[in-house]
Amino acid sequence: MKKNTEIRGYLSVIFIVMSLVLLCGCSCGKDDSGRGDSDITSAVTSVVMTDGESVSEEDTTKSKEQASKEEASREQASKEQASREQASKEQASREHASREQASKEQASREQASKEQASREQESREQASREQASREQASREQASKEQASKEAATKKPVTDDKGKTPYEAHGRLQVAGTRLVDKNGNPYQLKGASTHGMAWFPQYVSYDTFKYMRDSFGVNVVRLAMYTAEYAGYCEGGDKNYLKSLVKQGVQAATDLGLYVIIDWHILHDLTPHKYKADAIEFFREMSSTFKNYDNVIYEICNEPNGGTSWADIKAYANEVIPVIRANDKDAIIIVGTPTWSQDVDIASKDKITGYDNIMYSLHFYAATHKEWLRDKAKTAINNGCALFVSEFSICDASGNGGLDIAEANKWIDFLNKNGISFVGWSMSNKAETSAMFQSWCGKISGFEESELTEWAKWLKDVIR
Repeated sequence: MKKNTEIRGYLSVIFIVMSLVLLCGCSCGKDDSGRGDSDITSAVTSVVMTDGESVSEEDTTKSKEQASKEEASREQASKEQASREQASKEQASREHASREQASKEQASREQASKEQASREQESREQASREQASREQASREQASKEQASKEAATKKPVTDDKGKTPYEAHGRLQVAGTRLVDKNGNPYQLKGASTHGMAWFPQYVSYDTFKYMRDSFGVNVVRLAMYTAEYAGYCEGGDKNYLKSLVKQGVQAATDLGLYVIIDWHILHDLTPHKYKADAIEFFREMSSTFKNYDNVIYEICNEPNGGTSWADIKAYANEVIPVIRANDKDAIIIVGTPTWSQDVDIASKDKITGYDNIMYSLHFYAATHKEWLRDKAKTAINNGCALFVSEFSICDASGNGGLDIAEANKWIDFLNKNGISFVGWSMSNKAETSAMFQSWCGKISGFEESELTEWAKWLKDVIR
C-alpha cells in the first residue's frame, strides 16, 4: 500500500511539471503534425490515468486478499474459540462426572461401612445369644446329671400305701438314664403288653387290666396296635375301630391309676417311613386327645428291621416327636432302634437332641438274646441313653420254643440294677409260649393259677 501511494505521488509531480512546460511554451503554437499542447497534456494524463487504474486494480485485489485473510483469520479464531469453549464444557462435564462418581463411591463406602457395622453388631449379638444358650444348656445338663446321680443313689419306691401307681407317683420324667417320679425318686415301670389289638381285642378291657394290676402288681400296660399284619391299621384294618380300642384302653388304664403305652407297632412293614404320614396323623390325634393325661406314654415305632438304619429311624422320629410335643410337651416318648430294637448301642452314638423325656426301646427274648445284647445295653447306658424294655419274653425270638429261666433271671437282675422298666409280651391266649393265658382259657380276668402259662407265672413272681 505504501509503495503504490509513492508512485501516485511521483506521477502527480510529473504531471504538474509537464503542465508548466506546456504553459511556458504556448507561444510556439502547433507543430507540423497539427498536434498542439493539448495533445501532450492528454498523453500525460493518459499515462497518469492508466497507471492509476493499474494501481487501483492491484490495490483492490490485494484488499480482497487481505479481507479474505482477515475473514479466514476471524473464522479460525472463532473455531478456536468454539473449540476452547467445547473443551471447557467437556472438562467441566468430566469434573462434574468425577465429582458425582466420587460422591457415589463415598456413599457406597459409607453404606458398606454401615452394613459391616450392622453385621458385626448382629454377629456380636448372635454370639452373645449362643453363649447364653450354651450356658443355659450347660446349667440344664448339670441339673439333669445331678438329678440322675441323686436318682441313682435313692432306693426305688415300691410301697404305694393303698394308692394307685399314678396317684402315688404322678407324671414321670427322664433324669439321666432313669425314670423318676413326680418327687424325683427313681421309679421302675413293670407291666404287660396286649397282643395285636385287632386280633385279641377282648383283652383291651378294664377287667383284664384290673386283674393284672391287682394280681400281678403291674403299674403299666401297653396297647400294641399293629400297622401292617393282623388287619393292621395301615393295611386293611378299620382305622376308626382301632383308634376307638386305643382310646378305650387308655381310659381303662387311667381309671385304674395305671400308666399306659400307646404303641405304633411296626413289624412286617420293616421301616417306620412306609406309613409315616399315617403315623403323624395318628399321633397328632392321640396326643391331642390325651394331652391332659399325664400317665400316657408314646412308643412311636415298635421294631424297625429289614436293614432300616438308625439314621432312617432318627429322621422319622424328628418328624413325629414335634407333632406330639405340639400337644404334650412333657410326655415320655419311646423310640425304636434298629434290628428289632436291639441296636441301642448304635443309637446311643447319635442320640436325638432338642427334646426332653426321650427313651430308647430295647427288646429281648431270653432264649435268643443273651450277654452280647446286655453288652449293647451297657454301652448305651454309658453313653447316656435312657432305655425302656417295652417288650420281652423268656422264650426264643419267635415267641415260641422253650423257656430259658436262667438267662431270664440274668436279664431281670440287669434291668433292676440299672432301673430299666420292662413290659412282658403278651396278654393273650394265643397258642404260643409267649402268651400269658392258656390257649384253651376264654376268660379275660379272674384267672386261676392253672389258667396261666409258665411264662406268666414267672413274670408274676418277678413283678410282685
